[in-house]
Amino acid sequence: MFDIPKIARPAKALLDGLASIGTATASSELYKMGIRNPFIAGAVPHKRGKVVAGPALTLQFMPKREDLYGDDEYADREKQLHRHALYHVEAGDVVVVDARGDMQSGIFGEMMLTYFAGKGGAGMVIDGVIRDAAKAFALDIGYWMRGVTPNFHTQTTLMPHAVNVPIACGGTYVRPGDIIIADDDGAICVPIAYAERLLEVGSHHAEWEDFSRLMLSKGGDLRRYYPLAEDAEAEYQEWKTQQKSG
Repeated sequence: MFDIPKIARPAKALLDGLASIGTATASSELYKMGIRNPFIAGAVPHKRGKVVAGPALTLQFMPKREDLYGDDEYADREKQLHRHALYHVEAGDVVVVDARGDMQSGIFGEMMLTYFAGKGGAGMVIDGVIRDAAKAFALDIGYWMRGVTPNFHTQTTLMPHAVNVPIACGGTYVRPGDIIIADDDGAICVPIAYAERLLEVGSHHAEWEDFSRLMLSKGGDLRRYYPLAEDAEAEYQEWKTQQKSG
């Protein structure tokens, strides 16, 4: 019925590496690389401690127009484009939804989310809300969104419009196949062309921060250890060698 574009999925090692560096380091390094603000605003983490990094499957909602989308959502279930976003899910994917910041329309509910979890989906990033919160939060999925509602997805003012097209989610441009990193600080979008370089520079950043954190915890000079000063580089390299040997 719908010609849904497919995405290319990056290597698991790349995704695992990006997850390990986290959103804060990734965001600051992307800034240095020319991506000024990758943060998806409004998509608040709802499971503390959950970290995901995965390719984006995108879902776009538009204002509801009754001649294009009627009130009986089950009259022809295959016309429900939000279903088709989930049909394409593979293990580790992140569904990213432009729901226009709407706080009334529950984009997915328990049954759809159970299906998503069963296919190995990693997380949902929604500029909007879900429903069936108690049962949804019991699933092993990461959620970054604005909140919850009892309403179903087309009950009020929205209708699903397109799958795997570029979207604006929380004020950030997201292309299908871009990498989403999400943790307790929120969710960011990594343009796929920047991912390999980000892993390289972000891993170095995270590593020297481990050293600096240790030094600061012992009362070390903030001016010397954060950010790492040039005259502390030899000390850092010695620590790094000791970590590898011991």
